[in-house]
Amino acid sequence: MNKFRYFVENQIFGVCAELGEKLNFPASSIRKYFIYATFMTFGSPIILYLVLAFWMELHQHWRKHNSPTIWEL
Repeated sequence: MNKFRYFVENQIFGVCAELGEKLNFPASSIRKYFIYATFMTFGSPIILYLVLAFWMELHQHWRKHNSPTIWEL
């Protein structure tokens, strides 16, 4: 069961975990406030979540492209 939980937290909630690491704030609290905000505003924070997820993937791709490892040269 813990494997499933960690998979879900890393894959689905990667944005909240990343924000928690950067802001030094528990990711579970960020998820909780995100869920509250989503219900209170009828789902508009989902757009922000998708934009942040896209930006994180794009940033990770840029970092890999700008500093390739020895095996990628």
